[in-house]
Amino acid sequence: MKKMQKQYSRRSFVEKTVLLGAAGLAAPGLLSQSKAIPTRHMTKDDISLAQWALVQEIRDGKWKNLDFPRIAREDFGLNGIEFVNTLFEVPTVSYLNQLKKNADTHGVKMVLIMVDSEGDGCEPTSGLRKQFVINHKKWIDIAHYLGCHAIRTNCRGPQDVNKDEALKWAAESYNMLLEYAVPAGISVCIENHGGVSNDADWMVALLKEVDNLYFGSYPDWRTPAQDFDNVEYLEKMLPWAVGLSYRNQPTEELTAKMIKMCHDGGYRGWYGIESSGREAILTGKTLLKKYLAI
Repeated sequence: MKKMQKQYSRRSFVEKTVLLGAAGLAAPGLLSQSKAIPTRHMTKDDISLAQWALVQEIRDGKWKNLDFPRIAREDFGLNGIEFVNTLFEVPTVSYLNQLKKNADTHGVKMVLIMVDSEGDGCEPTSGLRKQFVINHKKWIDIAHYLGCHAIRTNCRGPQDVNKDEALKWAAESYNMLLEYAVPAGISVCIENHGGVSNDADWMVALLKEVDNLYFGSYPDWRTPAQDFDNVEYLEKMLPWAVGLSYRNQPTEELTAKMIKMCHDGGYRGWYGIESSGREAILTGKTLLKKYLAI
C-alpha cells in the first residue's frame, strides 16, 4: 500500500515535478504509472460559498440543494460552491445531471463536498476503518462526477484516545481511501472538527506520515477560544491546505491578519465562506475582496 502511495508523495512532487506556468498543471510524467488525472493547481485566490453557512434556510425549506448554484450567484455574486453531503436529496444520476446543469447555467464552480455522518477517519477497529473507506467512496465518485476537486472528512478519534495509536489508525484509513481517491483525481482533506483533528501537531504528524499530494488539511477559522488558538492552527496547517473554511473573526484586524497569513504563506485557492447567515456571508465577501484585492 505504502509503495503505491509514495509516487504521489509531496516530497516526490517537489523533487520530480514543476508547475507548468500559468496553466498550473502537475507534470503528466508524475502520474504516468497510474490512471490518476493530473489536477489543476490554482494560481490565484477566489471566494466560494460553503453550504453550511445557510443550513438553517435549507432546514426551513426555503430552498433545496439543486438551488444552491443560483443562490450563490444571484444572491451573493459568488462563483464557487462547497456542498454538505447530508443536504443532498437522493443523488441519482439524473439528479446529479440537473445539479451540473444548474451550475453551468449560473457559471458556478462546484468546489468540494463536505462529508458528514459517514464514519470517522480515526476509528479504533480494522472493521470500522474499512467501513469508513467504503462509506466515503461514493462521495469521491460524486465529487468526481460533479467536477469537484476534493472531499472533506472528519477525523476526531475516540475520547481520550492515545495519540500514537490514533496516528496509526488514521494513517491506515487515509492510505486506504487515497487508493481510491487518487485515480479519480480527488483530494481528501480533514477539517478540525474536534478530537485529534484539533491538535495541529498531531495533524502535521499524520500529514507527514501519509505524505500524499492528494491528502491535506481544511482549516476551519473557528472563533479563538481558551483551548484553541485558531491563528496558530492555521499557520501550521497552511502548507497542506486543500481549501480554507473562512469565518469572520471577532475583529476586522484579526480577519485581515489571517488572510495575510494565508497569502504570505503561499496559499492560492478557494476561501469558502462559512460564517453563518446572509449578513455574515456578505461581510466575509467584502473583507476577503478587500484584503486579497480580488
